Amino acid sequence: MKIIVTGAAGFVGSHLCEKLLHNGHEVIGIDAMVREELKTIGARNLDSIIDHPSFSFRTDNLQTLPWENVLPGVDMIYHLAGIPGVRSSWGADFGHYVSNNINVTQRLLEACKGMPLKKFVFVSTSSVYGEKPGKVSEDALPSPLSPYGVSKLTGEHLCRVYATNEGLPVVILRYFTVYGPRQRSDMAFHRFIKQILTDRPITLYGDGNQSRDFTFVLDCAEATAAVAEADHVVGETINIGGKERASIRDVIALLEKLTGKNAKVDRIGGLKGEPMHTWADISKAERLLGYSPKVSLEEGLLQEIAYVRSLL
Repeated sequence: MKIIVTGAAGFVGSHLCEKLLHNGHEVIGIDAMVREELKTIGARNLDSIIDHPSFSFRTDNLQTLPWENVLPGVDMIYHLAGIPGVRSSWGADFGHYVSNNINVTQRLLEACKGMPLKKFVFVSTSSVYGEKPGKVSEDALPSPLSPYGVSKLTGEHLCRVYATNEGLPVVILRYFTVYGPRQRSDMAFHRFIKQILTDRPITLYGDGNQSRDFTFVLDCAEATAAVAEADHVVGETINIGGKERASIRDVIALLEKLTGKNAKVDRIGGLKGEPMHTWADISKAERLLGYSPKVSLEEGLLQEIAYVRSLL
């Protein structure tokens, strides 16, 4: 299939492009490098595939891209592009989330009307759920705690509106705390590892007792790529979670073990806009995508440690 991946130069997007190419697809990667970090590192995340004969890359802004010149002949779209991050979504900065998470999504959906797409995959987040007890299934009532979560839930609603009224073959994926090589430098694991390796205090939001369903990026990319071949997924919303859950305190202790260094922890703020606990019910992903996360937290952290070391 000929597949477009928006946000292709990002953390998950770059891994997804690699997996789709490995599976024999033709991939058009698009990324505007909107985030400051991507402006700095450019397309480095795509170094391993930038010369692949079935891969092409465009640095177009999705707000102005002439989609009518790009969409003909395309079989499928993975829409990952957007502004991430809970803590930076408050105040005046929310305007960036409106532009890049809501307006861009609506513009792309509008451009897809009448196109013979097989699937339109919108990548959302567990942040739409808010605080929920126990395992969370896809039929739980969304109740986001942050403007970021609101922007992603709005994107989901837009997709459903276009599916209902225009017949777009929409699939929604909700990611749970993805980590691993190429993770954004503002995300907790990347920060923790860099701070430990450079003998600086770990900066911790909350008391460390918060727990997350951690999803290794290669598991996440495999599940996401599986949508391309999967039957009976159009119209579905599917959780993508990981192999194991842990508290942040547990993660810090594991990082100390894996690096052989003791960590000093500085608490710098609370959990504004974030739940205390997340836990994905992935039974639908298992059933529809054949998904079975393989990478343990310890193994995944070892790979991320190696990646951060390479940057240092």
